[in-house]
Amino acid sequence: MTRTIPFTLAAGALLAPAAALADVVEEEASAFVTRETRVVEATPREAWMALVSPAKWWNDDHTWSGDAANMTLTPQAGGCFCERIPEVETSDRVGLAGSVQHMVVVYAAPDEALRMRGALGPLQSEAVTGVLTIALDTVEAGTSITFEYVVSGYMRYETPTISKSVDGVMTQQLEGLAALLGPVDAPETPDAPDADEPAAAAPTVDEAFGDLSDDDGA
Repeated sequence: MTRTIPFTLAAGALLAPAAALADVVEEEASAFVTRETRVVEATPREAWMALVSPAKWWNDDHTWSGDAANMTLTPQAGGCFCERIPEVETSDRVGLAGSVQHMVVVYAAPDEALRMRGALGPLQSEAVTGVLTIALDTVEAGTSITFEYVVSGYMRYETPTISKSVDGVMTQQLEGLAALLGPVDAPETPDAPDADEPAAAAPTVDEAFGDLSDDDGA
């Protein structure tokens, strides 16, 4: 069963087209994986400190309050990636503040990796599990930052549609973080090999992303 995409602030914004897309690297009937990497000029410590301060780089359009300044992240196991929804006062009613739990931290290795569990945006209303792993790696130009978001479970959305939308939004967030830290231009495309030279084999998924399971005990 599928349904029409709701037009709420967070859901509508999530499903709006993004300027650039990451890669939906895996997709099944009720599951998908999106992954994207950017290189920044900052050190891993600088990247980590920025990462755990989402108010500085998260996109306002993908919040429930309309302002990323309301976002906080506690980088420890059980810590909350949360958002405060400010109270609204009226002439006849005292306002009360609300809140949203976007994700919960399950693994925090400063300067190396952050893993959080939670269904973002309109996925919050569905019976799905989402796991976002953010890996920081030292490279010659600075720090490589990879966002991998794995989503699986029952949802009332068509997977090809929602996966591309989530894909685009995750790229927007990574681009915001990279812009804060100083993005490194992508290297120029190398010259094509000679016709007589055999093409190199494409890397596997594990080779391209790296095996984090050895580092975090997963």
